[in-house]
Amino acid sequence: MVKTVLKQLATAAMVLQLLIPEAAPAQAVKDTLVVGMSQYPSSLHPGIEPTTAKTFAMRFGYRPISTYNDDNKMQCFLCTEVPTLANGRAKVVDLGGGKKGLTVRYTLHPQAKWADGTPITSKDVAFSWSLGAKPESGFARPDVYQRISKVEILDDKNFVFHMSRAEYDFAELFAFALIPAHLEEPVVKTLASPTDYNKNTLYNRSPTNAGLWNGPYKLTQIQSGAFMVFEPNPFWWGQKPYFKRITIKTIENTATLEANLRSGDLDFVAGPLGLSIDQALAMSKDPAMQQKFNFEFPMLLVYEQIHMNRNHPALADKGVRQALLLGIDRETLVKQLVEGKFPVAHSWVNPQEPGYDLNVMKYPFDANKAKNLLDQAGFKPGADGIRVNAAGQRLSMEYMTTAGNKQRELIQQVLQNQWKKIGAEVIIKNVPARTLFGETLKKQQFTGLAELAWTSNPEAPPSDTLSTAGIPTAANNYAGVNYTHFSNPTMDKLIDEIKRELDPAKRKPLWAEMQKIYTEEVPVLPLFFRTDVYVVPKWLTGVLRPGQKPTAYFGAETWGVR
Repeated sequence: MVKTVLKQLATAAMVLQLLIPEAAPAQAVKDTLVVGMSQYPSSLHPGIEPTTAKTFAMRFGYRPISTYNDDNKMQCFLCTEVPTLANGRAKVVDLGGGKKGLTVRYTLHPQAKWADGTPITSKDVAFSWSLGAKPESGFARPDVYQRISKVEILDDKNFVFHMSRAEYDFAELFAFALIPAHLEEPVVKTLASPTDYNKNTLYNRSPTNAGLWNGPYKLTQIQSGAFMVFEPNPFWWGQKPYFKRITIKTIENTATLEANLRSGDLDFVAGPLGLSIDQALAMSKDPAMQQKFNFEFPMLLVYEQIHMNRNHPALADKGVRQALLLGIDRETLVKQLVEGKFPVAHSWVNPQEPGYDLNVMKYPFDANKAKNLLDQAGFKPGADGIRVNAAGQRLSMEYMTTAGNKQRELIQQVLQNQWKKIGAEVIIKNVPARTLFGETLKKQQFTGLAELAWTSNPEAPPSDTLSTAGIPTAANNYAGVNYTHFSNPTMDKLIDEIKRELDPAKRKPLWAEMQKIYTEEVPVLPLFFRTDVYVVPKWLTGVLRPGQKPTAYFGAETWGVR
């Protein structure tokens, strides 16, 4: 579901891209691939309910118009040339009243087709925009559509976005879900209200319809909660897909996931949603596993954090939130848990990003200071050591995350013990990932704490995670991912200003101000920036590419699959 990395990273990370296998001395090359991951997506619609599981799986069969590639460079996936101010495809226009807008001209690839053979056209773009711009449709990023005031169709393959705001990331269309008009427009016409779209979209009702897919593979089989099967798209215009079949199996328990990998039932495990790093570290030291697999730990723009429900009386107090952060020893946690491979996070911004503030406020482990803050908040130690306020309310809260994730469950136990020492009680209550991301988070059905991860594109403002507009509500059909309901007018203003500022140097102080608000208000408890785990069979070469900078998880190893 959005997210970054921290601590100065001395070397660039490796990013993964599945290419053609080549034979290894002891292992035969296969023309099928079985991938394991620990979560199953709650939706397969490219614009609704953004989760890591959905994004990873869909990239085998779906491509956006343009977005960042493995090198953090903007790239055309369905178009012929990335619009820029330099090449004239993007132009700043005067809208009057001191406001600036943009016109952005795209040309779709002349051979681009949906997997049922229907050409991808400008009509698909206009239809997708008209649907996504309605908040009640439930798209996760309506702001991406709403900044476009008009889609001008020049012909079947050429169109112009008329943008009401001049924003620096105008060519970033990862969140602009391209929908097949020939299939989804008839669905929309039958709806009594746009709020019914998510229940009726073919992506949920009939996801194996070939016309929903536009990548090198198409979804051909599916069993909800268990597996998805992708097979070559006969209308793919790029290089011919290598694999005859790619199966993605969901195994929510990471210990069972490892057992399936060791036994050979799985060929490969998804980095973003695979083994915990402690599992991979142990496997990498096993001589038998060293003969079969390559082990890599690339740094991605993904950071682990804990959301807090501010409807909880204690969590509504900023001092309590700060105390909880001071009360956990994150440095020791990552050293003992993952041999220090996870750098501790102090904000959501990666220090390798141009917007990172070197002077960002930090919360080192300080149990005494945490206790003092809880005293000031009116919570005094009770008879059993758990703090109680004057109204008799215990400093107690539920702590939820994805069931079966071994690493997160270990973190829960460590934090539960550390918080108990400052007088805070947490009760662990986990649910399956599809439940957590399907209903629990977006409808704030977690009563206290919820651990998850955020991701980001390079230099992406937190429009969907820290803005008021990103709060999931009935009005936007619970589309946002600001699960804490953090709302700060100054943060909203800064997010808007930073998007409108085309000069990178002038964006720098805006980034610093946003991080200042974040660290003062503590809308979430930042834990660390994740190093994902890739355990790759030696026969599957071309997967590991060195010399890359950290990138978002959203498809690094599936953009290039063929």
